[in-house]
Amino acid sequence: MKRLLQIEFIKLWNNRASRILIIAYFILLTFIALFATINFDIGEVHFQLADQGIFNFPYIWHFNTYIAAFFKLFLAIVIVSMMSNEYSNKTIKQNLIDGLSKKEFILSKFLTVVVFSVISTVFIFVVSLVLGLFYSDYNEFNIIFSDLEYLIAFFVKLLGFFSFCLFLGIFVKRSAFALGFLILWQVFEGIFYGLVRWQTDGNIANSISQFLPLSAMSNLIKEPFSRLNAVQSVANQIGESYIKDYGVHWYEILIVLLWTYLFIYLSYALLKKRDL
Repeated sequence: MKRLLQIEFIKLWNNRASRILIIAYFILLTFIALFATINFDIGEVHFQLADQGIFNFPYIWHFNTYIAAFFKLFLAIVIVSMMSNEYSNKTIKQNLIDGLSKKEFILSKFLTVVVFSVISTVFIFVVSLVLGLFYSDYNEFNIIFSDLEYLIAFFVKLLGFFSFCLFLGIFVKRSAFALGFLILWQVFEGIFYGLVRWQTDGNIANSISQFLPLSAMSNLIKEPFSRLNAVQSVANQIGESYIKDYGVHWYEILIVLLWTYLFIYLSYALLKKRDL
């Protein structure tokens, strides 16, 4: 496994575009700290976003993983390009000639996906821990390390999404078309959800769409903003209330893991069948 990872990371680091995207991705993850400096001046209302509790333990684990997930597109481009470069540079054929089996080739790509997901999760853990220790009103040990299931959900979400990108890179062979297909699939899921909801209701539409890949990944970490006390206070003042399940559930994780397995299996099956 170590040899396979070394091969992949040498390829990635020697590619200037991939190197820039990887560095940019981790730099952007640290920019989550900039939320602490955002000030709102609305008439006579003046407040700093950090004062609203976004960096309080354990809420910070929910907030930061949700925000950080938006930056995953940077690594998605790297993963899709990683596959398209194998075809355009004919390195995939050279690797197979040099004795690498197709199974080992897919395994090396999947291990790269796992490593990216692990490093991203550890990175967010460290950033969130530092921000929380600096800004949180609650520093008790049991509070700090509660709700860590959001980090598990974040890892599984990245693992599933990057596996989907890996499959698209093998299926389409061209990075631009693969990313275009990814966008089209997102649109398809949105249209499908809208049609089901139009014919039935929101609960049935949610129950069905949760099994679609991108929707399943999205469901792992729900939006955290309506949990803020400021939002809840405003809602109560206007006679509204948020009743929402923000938790991470085992069956949601299982659905994404099943999609991850399917994407990797299809990647191997497609590569095995394809004449290189």
